[in-house]
Amino acid sequence: MDLKGIIAISGKPGLYKVAAQGRNNIIVESLDSGKKFPAFATDKISALEDISIYTYETDVPLVDLYTKIADKNDFTAAISHKESAEKLREALTDVLPDYDEDRVYDSDIRKLYQWYNILIDKGLINKEAVETEAAQAQEEE
Repeated sequence: MDLKGIIAISGKPGLYKVAAQGRNNIIVESLDSGKKFPAFATDKISALEDISIYTYETDVPLVDLYTKIADKNDFTAAISHKESAEKLREALTDVLPDYDEDRVYDSDIRKLYQWYNILIDKGLINKEAVETEAAQAQEEE
């Protein structure tokens, strides 16, 4: 699964794809609506490929966690981000039992599942891509 160019913008709901780069900004496209607009350097932008989840041992990249969630849900949508915090924490514990419960907040888990379901809906997380990446990783070893 390739999350290159997929970003989250603080204060704006959903996920965005980088469409172009301007002089003082980047042009992003909403994955939900398809609308394009500029994002400026003053916006807090996070690339999904750079985000990790705290565990007691190490940090787990979001891509790895999404792969585990996809395997568990057979590459279909997961629990809704609108479920109760307890249900969301249970679902996360099923796929990542050693996540740091003190440093991973309920709002983080909500975003994690909301983003996962958006990516599944848009076909950016699929079984073929995950299997291809796994095969490439084995060849490199």
